[in-house]
Amino acid sequence: MGAVYVIVATDMNRKIYSGEVPIIPEDQRLEVIKSIKNVKEARLGRSDNDTLKTVEEINPDIILLGPDQKYNLETLKRELGKKGLSKIIVKRLDTYYEKYALHSSSLIKKKIIEQHKN
Repeated sequence: MGAVYVIVATDMNRKIYSGEVPIIPEDQRLEVIKSIKNVKEARLGRSDNDTLKTVEEINPDIILLGPDQKYNLETLKRELGKKGLSKIIVKRLDTYYEKYALHSSSLIKKKIIEQHKN
């Protein structure tokens, strides 16, 4: 595995794209990601939401999008090409990490709601 860079969504973007304010604040999510052994660098998304500027700064070989990220792959590839970054491979992960039952914030929230109903 090469160097792994992670861009953590800002609270603002999380609300814009999912309609919900995240339970875990961006600074805490960032700190968790930074502590992962194979992550060379983690940073918050840009306040101006210029994702391609971040890609230019990092200049990765591969961009992996999560299964629920709203970014259109073809649009991303086209925009990378316009910036001379067409060599970057763009893929979407097909599955979640499902080793544990509570593997997403949505499932955690659902579990909390269920427990407090009873």
